[in-house]
Amino acid sequence: MFDLIVGIIYMAFIVYFMIIEIQSVCEMKWKYLQQFWCYIEWGMICCSWASIGIYVRRYYEMKRIGSVFHRSKGYEYVNLQFATHMDDILTFLLGFCCFFGTIKLLRFCRYHRHLSLLGDTLRYVGKDLFFFTASFAIMVTAFIALFYLLFTSKILTCSSLFSTTQMIFEMILMKFDASEIRAADDVLGPICFTLFIFLIVFIGMTMFVSIISDGFRSIRERNRVDFKTDFEMFEFMWDRLLRQLGNLK
Repeated sequence: MFDLIVGIIYMAFIVYFMIIEIQSVCEMKWKYLQQFWCYIEWGMICCSWASIGIYVRRYYEMKRIGSVFHRSKGYEYVNLQFATHMDDILTFLLGFCCFFGTIKLLRFCRYHRHLSLLGDTLRYVGKDLFFFTASFAIMVTAFIALFYLLFTSKILTCSSLFSTTQMIFEMILMKFDASEIRAADDVLGPICFTLFIFLIVFIGMTMFVSIISDGFRSIRERNRVDFKTDFEMFEFMWDRLLRQLGNLK
């Protein structure tokens, strides 16, 4: 009963947010699609409605299985594959709902001067990050093709493109045993590994950190000069709350 009440309250909020988003679409037209948060909102709305549909379908499937089991007294074969599949899909959808809901918490951080630095920094360096990500992805793809074509018959982790991609990301995180590459080829192995570490790990990661650091420094300096009204409102509300708590004591 408690789960049903909580679910009804949750869907009431989803309907409310959906109405707000529809009104925003009607008012802003194409400008609405240029906002990042609209995709988060609709992602949570779509996953929530899909979860309701899957939940209802799973409920009727479980009732059917229960009726078959009750009628046969447990002597008839019951296929639980579809019910298990529905349960897995529901779990995935609920996971995405929690993900989108948690991401939405970052939106409330814009009212705090320090917590809003993350969003402001990413917005400030968005263009630079886009071009860096494009070039970085091309370089990583080139190394994936290189390692796959050179060591596909010599190293187990390079036997497929998927496993090679996984190995490349492990190398970026410096969690890879380079002895396998060296054992596969005494000449090409160390050369490819050294080239990858130099271009991807040293240069690529250094550029990424530099872009974020420069953007963070610029945003912090700008916030010192341009003190936002949202920050003043948050600090005013926080001071009022502390005063009220002090009066209660």
